[in-house]
Amino acid sequence: MKKILFIFTCCMALMMHAQEAVISEVVSVPDSTAIESLPLTDSIPVDSLILEDTIVPIVPYYTQWVDSELTDLEMRALDWSLQWIDTTDCIAVHDTTTLPDSVYKARLQAMPCVIELPYNERVRAFILRYVKRSPKQVGRMLRMSEYYFPIFEEVLGKYGLPYELKYVPIIESALNPVARSYVGAAGLWQFMPTTGKLFGLEINSLVDERMDVLKSTEAACRFLTSMYSVYHDWNLVIAAYNCGSGNVNKAIRRAGGKRDFWSIYPFLPRETRNYVPIFIAANYAMNYGEEHGICRAPVEKAMLTDTICTTKRLHLQQVSDNLGIKMEELRRLNPQYSRDILPGGKEYTLCLPAEKVGLFIDRQDTILAYKADSLINNRRAEIDMAKVTSITGAYRVNGVTYYTIKNGDSLSTIAKKFHCTVKQLKQWNGLTNDNIRAGKKLKICK
Repeated sequence: MKKILFIFTCCMALMMHAQEAVISEVVSVPDSTAIESLPLTDSIPVDSLILEDTIVPIVPYYTQWVDSELTDLEMRALDWSLQWIDTTDCIAVHDTTTLPDSVYKARLQAMPCVIELPYNERVRAFILRYVKRSPKQVGRMLRMSEYYFPIFEEVLGKYGLPYELKYVPIIESALNPVARSYVGAAGLWQFMPTTGKLFGLEINSLVDERMDVLKSTEAACRFLTSMYSVYHDWNLVIAAYNCGSGNVNKAIRRAGGKRDFWSIYPFLPRETRNYVPIFIAANYAMNYGEEHGICRAPVEKAMLTDTICTTKRLHLQQVSDNLGIKMEELRRLNPQYSRDILPGGKEYTLCLPAEKVGLFIDRQDTILAYKADSLINNRRAEIDMAKVTSITGAYRVNGVTYYTIKNGDSLSTIAKKFHCTVKQLKQWNGLTNDNIRAGKKLKICK
């Protein structure tokens, strides 16, 4: 058994409400001779995670900072991650005071981080988006982080990665393990299927390990490790996580070989330019949210869970009916099984309320046998195809011979041909007399 995990129902209630969002933009081209040769095209979605060197041209953009409200596009880019969150009220007095820049800067510098968290007006805009406009969502994520962050930190520590990378899922999925984007990215870390498989995740009709908290975190750490071995700069790694290494490489070339995020900033896809500032803002909001009057969402119900491994093909309905656990709860605890089936054949984990694990072990044989034919054994392993008998012209299907009556046939000649009696032929075919007609079929059940 795996270690016991502490799950809050407020986290689990979010898992079943994933939505889709489309982010689009219209960008005007600034009149600048320094960038007039760059091609224009639509930029890529915020959630794209592309490892290969795909061609996504760069949208030109001024390097000066915007010191006003965020644009509508930027609002929607951030809302894409926040929309997964249930906005249950959190009882707190929210402080809407805007602090001096010096306070934000000092707080970011005071955080014990390996990754640089510099401050500028773009970062400030996203900080205010979190702490002023989305206090309930931040409060909910603060509560959910109590479950997810220890898992992230354990795996990040295993790979020797900075712990502040645990905030990447804040902007990728808002800590919703079943979040899906319209382009096909899924899970806490929003892997695309190709990238997920490349880093060892099983993704098929029955299993999607992008939804598995531990396995998807392992895959994300392998991806981040591989990117750091290329760039040796965490902000570039974070940018590559969003738009792919190909786009980062092109931005580096267009910036004259400079390998600093803020130097290549103008040459990155627009969403990626926002991605690192949002990451810095997420770090701030999750560490200083309570300083802005944001409280952690209340715990509605606490639950201890444990995991058990099985190699048997299993349906969650079998577990639900035998252990008295609601299917909705089982699905929330095991979101990686998209059709409620553990395929078997190799080791798969089943997450259960801790008090039910012993009962599962005691009743395992009964559970596996329960409605097995209808739930998990309802796929034919072999088909008995129709076989034509060359001598008689008949064919057999599933043990029954079918014979087409020919001109001149009678029940007695047919019975002799198939070594049975006329009475048997009548019984097998429901005949009340000896009259038969050419072209009709007779069943010979022997």
